[in-house]
Amino acid sequence: QVQLAESGGGLVQAGGSLRLSCAASGRAFSSYAMGWFQQAPGKEREFVAGITWSGEITDYADSVKGRFTISRDNAENTVYLQMNSLKPEDTAVYYCAAGYWAGESYATDFRGYDYWGQGTPVTVSS
Repeated sequence: QVQLAESGGGLVQAGGSLRLSCAASGRAFSSYAMGWFQQAPGKEREFVAGITWSGEITDYADSVKGRFTISRDNAENTVYLQMNSLKPEDTAVYYCAAGYWAGESYATDFRGYDYWGQGTPVTVSS
């Protein structure tokens, strides 16, 4: 089992940056693909970024490509989301998630993930 805890959210002006962290417990962290999702009020949870267990493959939603970077440190059991050039439409609660797939795989559908953190809110003011 994996327990996840996000941190790093907050209030930032448009154009600013934030770095989200997701700390995982459990020795199997390095076996899991990880994803970041966002959920705005009244909307479904949406894929933001994903990374395979090794970190070799990453993927991003079109809306954040070129602005956000996902990375992981398996020695520290942590996954990160560096968010630059933030826009008001990035405002949401951000969740990290862990899921197991064989090989270098991940999912963009939130229903594919097994474990979730409690979320960290990000507010971008215009």
